[in-house]
Amino acid sequence: MQGLVIKSTGSWYQVATEGNRVVDCRIKGKFRTKDIKTTNPIAVGDHVDIELEPEQDTAVITKLYDRKNYIIRKSVNLSKQAQIIAANLDQAFLIVTLASPRTSLGFIDRFLVTAEAYDIPAGLIFNKLDLFSEEGLEILAEYQDIYTRIGYPCYEVSALEGTNLDEIKDLLKDKVTLFSGHSGVGKSTLINQLIPDKELKTGAISDWSDKGQHTTTFAEMHEVPGGGYLIDTPGIRELGIIDIEKQELGHFFPEMRERLNECKYHNCRHINEPGCAVMEAVEEGEIDESRYESYLSIFNGNDTRT
Repeated sequence: MQGLVIKSTGSWYQVATEGNRVVDCRIKGKFRTKDIKTTNPIAVGDHVDIELEPEQDTAVITKLYDRKNYIIRKSVNLSKQAQIIAANLDQAFLIVTLASPRTSLGFIDRFLVTAEAYDIPAGLIFNKLDLFSEEGLEILAEYQDIYTRIGYPCYEVSALEGTNLDEIKDLLKDKVTLFSGHSGVGKSTLINQLIPDKELKTGAISDWSDKGQHTTTFAEMHEVPGGGYLIDTPGIRELGIIDIEKQELGHFFPEMRERLNECKYHNCRHINEPGCAVMEAVEEGEIDESRYESYLSIFNGNDTRT
């Protein structure tokens, strides 16, 4: 029997089969995923075969079908391993807030690089529009300018007040979509607005740290009214890059990628080499300095937690 993994709870998985039956499943044996060392061999969005267990309401996952893509992050506890966040995505959106909590440009860039590396179209949804001052709106415009100029769509919403949500609903139709972001950015509130019958738990912002408190513990896929699926993920405080070679990194920055053939040296690192087209573009303002700083940070192996 074939099914779709709609929720992961670590050792158990919920799999939706024909007729919208949801079965609790476990893994039997080991699944190899192309030699990728992951803490979870099965992820939300995976297509699997299951076998019902005799005289029980549970089943065993017996086969994992090939993925068209997936998105991973470093495991929090095991830095050399990775956690598959979700698989078989049509698009991924980072929910961004400029305060309470603040999403840094570096964090945004790491998310976008990860999406590029795994061939997933990505965009940004700026939430909490209802909280923006005039100064905040100016910063929002600056952020949006950085990313729209290099091809990433940006949207601004207020999940709390329902502002501009029709546009987001249109984006989700008939797509498998991932929502990610820091805890406290309003993912659960936004999903509750987009899928009203879900009534996901929402959490307050911690006063002492200005960080959101985790309300989503495990990745879960929700059916979108009118067609499509939306995957909610646990709030991410840090996003380490994994499985990207240094010499490949520039390919995952679109504004760098289009200039790589113009560098004097074919193995240019874009750090201090003469005749580097990327560095020239930064100096001339054609590549935003914050993006180049993110490139250097990732190249040098610095994790970001803000």
